[in-house]
Amino acid sequence: MILASNVIFYILLFVVLYIQVFLLVTLFESKKAKNIAQKNTGKKKYPSVTIVVPCFNEEKSLAKTIFSLLKLEYPKDKLSIFIVDDGSTDNTLNIAKKFEHNNSRIKVFHKENGGKYTALNLGLKHAQSEFVGCLDADSYVEKDALVKILEHFNESNIMAVTPALKVHEPRSILEYVQQTEYTIGIFLRKMFGRLQAIPIAPGPFSIFRRKIFDMLGGYKHAHNTEDMEIAMRINANHYKIANCHDAYVHTIVPKTLRKLYKQRLRWTYGFIRNTINYRHLFFKKEYGHIGIFTLPAGIASITAALYYVAYAILHFIQYLAGKFISFSSVNFELLWPEVNPDWFYIHINLPLIIMLTLVFGTIIFLFAGKKLAGERLRPSFSMVYFFALYGLIAPLWITKAVYNAIIAGRVMWR
Repeated sequence: MILASNVIFYILLFVVLYIQVFLLVTLFESKKAKNIAQKNTGKKKYPSVTIVVPCFNEEKSLAKTIFSLLKLEYPKDKLSIFIVDDGSTDNTLNIAKKFEHNNSRIKVFHKENGGKYTALNLGLKHAQSEFVGCLDADSYVEKDALVKILEHFNESNIMAVTPALKVHEPRSILEYVQQTEYTIGIFLRKMFGRLQAIPIAPGPFSIFRRKIFDMLGGYKHAHNTEDMEIAMRINANHYKIANCHDAYVHTIVPKTLRKLYKQRLRWTYGFIRNTINYRHLFFKKEYGHIGIFTLPAGIASITAALYYVAYAILHFIQYLAGKFISFSSVNFELLWPEVNPDWFYIHINLPLIIMLTLVFGTIIFLFAGKKLAGERLRPSFSMVYFFALYGLIAPLWITKAVYNAIIAGRVMWR
C-alpha cells in the first residue's frame, strides 16, 4: 500500500513538472514572431462588428460596461451593441432602454430567463455583422481592445480571438489573490495560443467570425460553461483560436469566499464535464495540442491537486497520531522539549526539491504574465496572498466539482 502510494506520488509529480517545463519551453523557444497585423502596410480595414451583452440583474455595473463599449476606438457605423436582458428582476432593463433611446447603435432585447447561452443566441440571431463578440455585463474593455483583437484574424482558419483579462480595481485580500491568478492566466492563455490549443473563449470580450456559428451552431448550455464548450467545439472542427495578450478587459471578481467558491465550482465542474463530452479529442494528433496536451494537462492537474491534498492530510494525521503516542508514553512530560537545531544540517529529499521547483516555475509564470499585461516586474503583496491562501481554498471547489461530476450532479449558476 505504501509502495503504491509512493509510486502515484512520484508519477503525478513528474506529470505536473512536465506540464510546467513544457509551458516554460514554449515561453522561451526562439522562433521568429509572425507579422500578425502588418500594421505599417496598407490601409486598415474595419469590418462590421456586433457586441452582445447578456445580462441578468446587472443594474450596478451595466452602465459602465456600455460606456466602455461606446468609448471603443472604432468607426461608429461599423459597431453595433446588443443588450440582451435575460429576465432581470431589478432595474437592468430600464437602464438598457435609456441607452437605446439615446444611441442608435444600441439595441435592447428582452426575454424570459433561460440562461446566459440563450441570451447570447438571441443576440446572434439578430446580428448581421462579419464579426460578433460577447461582453459580460460586469466587465469593461479598454478603448483599443477591439482594434487589437481584429488584427489577429490574419488567417482564414482563425475563428475566434481571446483577450487578456485583468481584475477590476482589487481592494480586498481575496481580490488580490484573484489578481495574481488572472495574471498567471494571461500567461497560460498566451502559451495555449502559441500551441493553437486554447480551451476557453471567455465571456469578457472574445470575438468570433460570425460564420462560425452558422457552420457549427450557436451556444449550448454546456453545464453553465458555454464559453468552454464553444472553444472545444471550434478546436474539434479543426479551426483555430488565437490570443491577443495586449487587448485588456477588466472584470469584477467575487468579493466573498462564498461567491468565489460557487464561481470556481461552476468553472471546474464545467471543465470536467465538457472535457468528458469531448474525450474523443484525447491523444489524437489530428486535433493538435488541444487533445495531446491542453485537456490531458487540465485533468492531470486536477487529479494531482486532489491527490496531494489527500496525501498531506493523511500524513499530517499520521504525524499527530505518532506524536500523541510518543508523548502519552511519557505522560506528556515532553510537550515542550528543548530544541537545539544543527544549522549545518538541512534534510532535503527529492519531493521537496520538486515542490520547490514547481513553486519557482509558478513564479516565472507570474512574472511572464505581468510582462504580457504591461505591469511592473516586481514582487507584490498579491503574490504573497496567492501563495499563502490559494493552495488552501482551491481544493475546496476542486473536490466538490469532482464529486459532482462523478455522481452527475448539477452545479447552479448562482
